[in-house]
Amino acid sequence: MKDIVLFFEVHQPYRLDRRMLEKLIASAMRGSLEPKHLEEIIFDQGLNKIVFERAASKCYIPASKIILENIKNFMNSDRKFMVSFGISGTFIEQALRWAPNLVELFQELVSTGYVELVAQTYYHSIAPLIPGYRELMEQVDEHVKLLREVFGVTPSAVECTEFMYNNDMACQLYSAGFKVILTEGVDTVLGWRSPNFVYRGYLCDIKVLTRNYRLSDDVGFRFSNISWDQYPLTASKYASWLAATPGDVILLAMDFETFGEHHWPETGIHDFLRYLPREVLKYEHLRFSTPSRAAFDHPVVDVYDVPPWATISWADERDASPWLGNFMQKSAFNLLLELRKYVDSLGGPSLARLWKLLTISDHFYYMATKFGSFDEVHKYFSPYKNAVDAYTLFIQALSILSYIIAEKARETR
Repeated sequence: MKDIVLFFEVHQPYRLDRRMLEKLIASAMRGSLEPKHLEEIIFDQGLNKIVFERAASKCYIPASKIILENIKNFMNSDRKFMVSFGISGTFIEQALRWAPNLVELFQELVSTGYVELVAQTYYHSIAPLIPGYRELMEQVDEHVKLLREVFGVTPSAVECTEFMYNNDMACQLYSAGFKVILTEGVDTVLGWRSPNFVYRGYLCDIKVLTRNYRLSDDVGFRFSNISWDQYPLTASKYASWLAATPGDVILLAMDFETFGEHHWPETGIHDFLRYLPREVLKYEHLRFSTPSRAAFDHPVVDVYDVPPWATISWADERDASPWLGNFMQKSAFNLLLELRKYVDSLGGPSLARLWKLLTISDHFYYMATKFGSFDEVHKYFSPYKNAVDAYTLFIQALSILSYIIAEKARETR
């Protein structure tokens, strides 16, 4: 029996406000310049609300209802329909604020018993790239607590932001009790091997599932591309590809926004999602599973070895360059890390949260300077004019944080 593992990344960032300096001056004049007020100053909550509500109406709500309907349709079948989600803390915060009915819908999905929630960094952040992994472990722990509070589950599987992975990350997370980790099936790491098997961490016994990027990207990137030689992609055609693909586990991982936001409903993407379970389960040797089930239902075939100096991800060239690939990104990263010791010494949850909000990976992703198709993807996601604009706004946010830190330091003299 071959397991099909569907994993959906669900995340929305907090975008920086280009009016933050004006708002800062206005707040200072009113005498309300406190760390707890800075979130509303630094981040463009108006834009965040618009983006979230649009994505909820076009993607999150209709796609979740289709998944729930399919789970119920196969509830009494020998082979169930199962999916998994990686839902960031910032997404859950925004959903609770602007679309509470969406949270209730996810809760109903989880309550079926056929949806697995996978842990990640609370802020979908660059914490995996911060030396020492202290921040990584703190943010993952914060995310686990949120999943317990909102959904009543404790995850046993984990992913790092955008499937970042190396041996040290994996073993740090294994030491925290996670049994399974999801990452990218990178050709240079796999060599002659297939991504469609269960692997083991190089220095610890954590189970490793590797994403089949070709089959995942057929849906995530190519579905509505009319110049693609396989267009149109139907559920029956895709199911036949899965049936013909060798291996034990096929991990199909993509942004949840694929289903209505990246590919609009008019492309037929919702119908594809609706009919996919039925078409897949026509094949007697296929079944749906979740990461934790699949990882322990099949034998480990080999070790997945990624040294800490060669971190992989599912983005761009499948490395860390989407976030730390140019001088602007590295400069912003180093300045952010430099402020951490002052945040720690001065204490206060509001100041610490503000610093963590600036670790959101999207801030650094918008600063990337790439070429060709990679550049097009970065521009598609960015709310700013260009990478320099994104960098300038981030430095402004760091400057505001630095100012508040300095004021706090003066108060403690």
